[in-house]
Amino acid sequence: MSEGPIRTRREGGILEVTIDRPKANAIDLVTSRIMGKIFQDFRDDDSLRVAILTAAGEKFFCPGWDLKAAAAGDAVDGDYGVGGFGGMQELRDLNKPIISAINGICCGGGFEIALSTDMILAAEHATFALPEIRSGTVADAASIKLPKRIPYHVAMDMLLTGRWLDAQEGHRWGFVNEILPADKLMDRAWELARLLESGPPLVYAAIKEVVREAEGAKFQDTMNKITKRQLRTVDILYGSEDQLEGARAFAEKRDPVWKGK
Repeated sequence: MSEGPIRTRREGGILEVTIDRPKANAIDLVTSRIMGKIFQDFRDDDSLRVAILTAAGEKFFCPGWDLKAAAAGDAVDGDYGVGGFGGMQELRDLNKPIISAINGICCGGGFEIALSTDMILAAEHATFALPEIRSGTVADAASIKLPKRIPYHVAMDMLLTGRWLDAQEGHRWGFVNEILPADKLMDRAWELARLLESGPPLVYAAIKEVVREAEGAKFQDTMNKITKRQLRTVDILYGSEDQLEGARAFAEKRDPVWKGK
């Protein structure tokens, strides 16, 4: 387990990443760069299958950018590290599932980081907001992502007013997958992570690349790339041992054994 503003714990193919920067788990340049290195290593380690992102304490998940550090000269437009702010938003080819376990206040850049994960679990007391409007700046990543994830007018409400949503409303609009009692949040995150760990990593990679490719493309253009094996992960999957194993396991009425190759 690593120490410092970001703690990590590994169990089998699962990596737990915990933001631990009291009092509020805000992220400065150094913390962002550490997160970038952690998620880069996670991406490149074939023995790791899934990650959980959470935070220490019971009040804050992450408010995003550390404004006190910025006031002290930590440049807002500085070098955030290999994956951009928070380590994963701009990390290329991050083709493994990531679960975020939101244990409290999740706003600004912290909410943008959560939106970069694949599933969001929230404690019952978790809250979400994009308050950048009140400090005279733009929630840039959220302005790109959120209107594509939830109804446009709800997204614009959050962006233009900075209002807070509780976990129940987040679930109603679809960006929260599940709401859990606070003391059950990490148990559920690990349960879900173990389920994903047991699944086919090459299929996960193909799913994530197809979803990214399709986001700004026409349906048929993306389908053509899939059928012509023009996407790297799809090409690897279609020529893999795992795809043959899946068919054999089905025919033999047994659980498949995924090797990731």
